[in-house]
Parts: sequence; C-alpha cells; structure tokens
Amino acid sequence: MAQHIQLLGLLEKRFHQHMHRHPQLDWSEVADRLKESHLDILQEMEQSGGEPDVVGFSPDSICFVDCATESPKGRRSLCYDQEARESRKDHSPKGSAQEMAATMGVKLLTEAEYRALQTFEPFDLKTSSWVVTPPEIRSLGGALFCDRRYDTVFVYHNGAQSYYAARGFRGVLQI
Repeated sequence: MAQHIQLLGLLEKRFHQHMHRHPQLDWSEVADRLKESHLDILQEMEQSGGEPDVVGFSPDSICFVDCATESPKGRRSLCYDQEARESRKDHSPKGSAQEMAATMGVKLLTEAEYRALQTFEPFDLKTSSWVVTPPEIRSLGGALFCDRRYDTVFVYHNGAQSYYAARGFRGVLQI
C-alpha cells in the first residue's frame, strides 16, 4: 500500500526530528512493532491533524500520541460522549470525542498522560483537549478538559454536552 509507505516515511521523519520525546528508542524497534491495523489508525490520526509521534514506551508497549501543537483540527467542536451529544436538544455537535476516538481506534488521554505529554514541549496554548473523565464527575453531567496557559497545565470542567471550536481531543495508540 503506497499510503502506508508514505505514512511510514512521515512517521520516521517526525520520530527523528523529535528525539527528545523518545531518546532511548530506535526507529527500527518502532517499525518492527507496527502492523497494518496500527498504520490504519495512525493514518486516521494524521489525516485529522494529530501529527502522531512516539512519546512513551516500555518493554511491553510503544505509545503514539497526537503531538500537534494545538488540538487536532479535524477533531474539534465535539462534546464529550454519546450521552452528552444525545442530550442536546438544539444545535447538536457533529459528534463526540469518545465516539470519534472509539471509531478511530484510539483512547482519549488521561489527565496524567496529558500532563506527561506537556513535559516534552508546550501543547494547547490556544486550544484545549477533552481528557478521560472520572465516572463520578461524568455521572453528575460534567467532563474534564486541559490546556496550557501561563506555562502551567490546567484542568477544567464543563458540562459534557458543551462543545467549542477550539476544543478537541488528543488520542493515544498503544502498540
């Protein structure tokens, strides 16, 4: 597949340009683990503006995370989940972060993963990203999102049904 070959070249180039995100990992180790199904998911992450790169690894797994400077453009204006989307009587969003992530084959970042991502470089200086929300908050109608302002990572809350042009989500693919 020509598309996968092109994607592999792009991923390898990004991997080498940002070695500070994975200083003790060789590209060959990443390439050896990639399967066609992973490439399909990474292609979707790339096409929606995520700029996926390796940011975590262990002997058991390698993690690709959306490393676009701002929340991926193709994944904004989404409420948090299906329940929130269906609860909107008027002006429903085109979808939800949880539904889109599941369709893509990725998971939303947790707050801890989001904070870890921010240790590599600043992300979401103008946008924000939904993160996994604890069930006790979600059961009360809320959802969490994060951004970085004033050189600090902030965690906020909103009604899960809210959506904004500058809020999307970052995904993680563990291979």
